[in-house]
Amino acid sequence: MSKRNSQTAKTAARERLREERERQAKRDKARRQVVVAASVVAVLAAAGGIGYAVVQMNKPGYWEGLKDAKVTAPANTTGAKGTTVVIGKAGAKKTLKLYEDSRCPVCAQFEQTVGATVKKDVDDGKFKIQYIGATFIDNHDNGVGSKNALSALGAALNVGPEAFLEYKSALYSAKWHPDEQTDKFKDDSYLIKVADTVPTLKGNTKFQSAVRNGTYDAWAMAMSKTFDDNKDGVAGTPSLVMNGKKLTADAQGNAPMTVEQFNTVVGAALKG
Repeated sequence: MSKRNSQTAKTAARERLREERERQAKRDKARRQVVVAASVVAVLAAAGGIGYAVVQMNKPGYWEGLKDAKVTAPANTTGAKGTTVVIGKAGAKKTLKLYEDSRCPVCAQFEQTVGATVKKDVDDGKFKIQYIGATFIDNHDNGVGSKNALSALGAALNVGPEAFLEYKSALYSAKWHPDEQTDKFKDDSYLIKVADTVPTLKGNTKFQSAVRNGTYDAWAMAMSKTFDDNKDGVAGTPSLVMNGKKLTADAQGNAPMTVEQFNTVVGAALKG
C-alpha cells in the first residue's frame, strides 16, 4: 500500500470515529433529556398529588357542602325549603310535633311501642302530626346514616304521606333498626332493602333512584337545620310538643314511652 493510500485510510478512519463519537454524544444527550423530563414529570405529579390532597382535606364534607345548596323538596311538604311536614286529616284541630333522629335507639323504642297508637290517632282525626327530622347522632361518630335515612324518608314522602309513615315505622322496627354504634343507614342499598318491605315502595324505581341519586340530600340538611333552630326548647329525641309545650311523662322530662303514658299526656294536651 502506498503512503498516500495509507494516509487516506487513516484520515477516513479518524473521520468515521469522530462521526461515531458525535452520534454517541447526541444519544447520551437525548437520554439525559428523557431522564430529566421524567424526573420533572414525577416531581410535578407528586406536587400535584400533594396539592390535590391539600384541596381535598380543605374541601367541606359532602353533606356539609349541601347546607347552602339548592333544595329539591319532596311532594307533600310546605314552608321554606319544604321543611314543614304535616300529616293528618284537615279537620284535626291540633298538631303533635314529633322530633326524631333516624339512628336514635330511644326513637326506635318509642315507635315500636307507641307508633301504632300515634298512627291510629292520626287516622281517626284526633290530631295531625308534624315531623321534624334530626341528624345530631351523626355528629357523635362522624356518621352519615341519620342524614342519609332522612333523605330516604324525603323520597318516601314524595311518594305519599302513607308511604312516609310506613317507611319510618319500618326503619325503626326491631328487625331493621341498627345498633346506634352501627351506621348501617349510610348504605343506600340497605335503605332500599328496608323500603322493599313497604308495599307502596317495593320495587318503586322512582323512589330507589331518588335514594341512590341523593335527590333529597339537600332537603335533609335543611330539615336538620329546622331541628337545630327549633323554638320549642327541644335538644334531644324523641320529643313531643303540642300547644307549644313539651309533652313529658315524668319529672326528668322524658317523652312518654308507653301507650298509657302517651294517651295520658296527649289526652291532657288535646283538652288544653
